[in-house]
Amino acid sequence: MSERRELYRSPNGDSWFLGREPTSGRAFVIYQPNSPTGARLSHIELGEFLRSANGPEQQALLRLIGTLVEVPPYA
Repeated sequence: MSERRELYRSPNGDSWFLGREPTSGRAFVIYQPNSPTGARLSHIELGEFLRSANGPEQQALLRLIGTLVEVPPYA
């Protein structure tokens, strides 16, 4: 079972999560479509996800990554 953190939820109910496999530490994006579409849950490699588009879900991942960097004052 992977660990996950929600990145973005669209107005139509689709959700994107940052997932991590606990045993290997491998990170990936989980796309969970809204129920009415009939689409299935999918796992997306991080590089592929960021290259695929520049939507709000990609921006949410980039913002999260940015929080990992401490910026000294006056940088």
